[in-house]
Amino acid sequence: MKITALKTYIVAPRWLFLKVETDEGISGWGEPVLEGHAETLAAKITELSDFVIGLDPRRIEDIWQMLYRNGCYRGGPVLMSAISGLDTALWDIKGRALGVPIYELLGGPVRDTVRSYCWIGGDRPRGLIEGAKALRDKGFDAVKFNICEELQMVDTYAKVDGIIQSLFELRNAVGATMDLAFDFHGRVHLPIARVLLKELESLRPIFVEDAVVSAMVESMADLARSTSIPLCIGERLHSRYDFKKVFELRAAQVINPDPAHVGGISETIRIGHWAEAYDVALAPHCPLGPIALASCLQVNAVCHNAFIQEQSLGIHYNQGGDLLDYTLPGRGFTLTNGRLTIPTGPGLGIEVDEEKVIEASKIGHKWRAPIWRHQDGSIAEW
Repeated sequence: MKITALKTYIVAPRWLFLKVETDEGISGWGEPVLEGHAETLAAKITELSDFVIGLDPRRIEDIWQMLYRNGCYRGGPVLMSAISGLDTALWDIKGRALGVPIYELLGGPVRDTVRSYCWIGGDRPRGLIEGAKALRDKGFDAVKFNICEELQMVDTYAKVDGIIQSLFELRNAVGATMDLAFDFHGRVHLPIARVLLKELESLRPIFVEDAVVSAMVESMADLARSTSIPLCIGERLHSRYDFKKVFELRAAQVINPDPAHVGGISETIRIGHWAEAYDVALAPHCPLGPIALASCLQVNAVCHNAFIQEQSLGIHYNQGGDLLDYTLPGRGFTLTNGRLTIPTGPGLGIEVDEEKVIEASKIGHKWRAPIWRHQDGSIAEW
């Protein structure tokens, strides 16, 4: 079997899909996107095609290592997101060629379903109580949301008090019926993060994500030693080498690597198993499309320390397209009372509706992250 073509499709709302074709008629799908940089990733896939056309797609690890080690530049969001999409597509091909789901090639499943959570509130936290109750009515028992808008490195206590008040109101509204994941989203800097973590302990969040920006692993380790709240990091880390310091410094109790950004199914599973040795839980990041979510579910199937899965059905970003818009009827995802069933079909276990993908790609998208500024005119963290 030989790879014959790599085809990319930019589709709404902010995704990039990849189809890898072979000379035996078996194809695989990946999602090599970096939010806000879809055109860049499409160009990178074109560059990678120079190396992989003509290769045997079943040699997944050899291709991964070749792409990672080729040239003198390694890692980073663009290269690793491109490798991620290709790696996922190759696993999809191998599973389809053998007629089994990917997890069967990785030791078999340790679970049949996985708990999931959805987003509420949008980029700036709005309508949290209404959003949480609406999801609870649909059977979910966990949600995640941004806790704040823009914050200066040291901001006013009036703003801090407003954050604390809104979160206490949410907890009082839902009681113990829902677990709450607080996303600081890198908007909170160390001086205020320390204050917030102390004030929010009694709310018992399931975890706090990106309590400080991911580059500040040492600071996160300091915070981890001063709070009982599990801290989470990973969506902006792009290989196992980025996670090395997280584990060595005991900076987090939960990691959320994104299989669409960290090197695909191959690298996510390596990181997930490594985390288990440190008694660190795994919660794969996925505010993306159906192929990315399908790859997460294959990871959840084989990593014992996976405990919850982010998914973006109906997320505020999904304007002009949602996950099930790009899968064939009945061949997408099974969601029951907030739990996702691990797909049992060959490869990724889902079936992409190629005709809809092609039609959507004729329109494409130009999604960009918003630019935020503080009151003084300086750039704020989004």
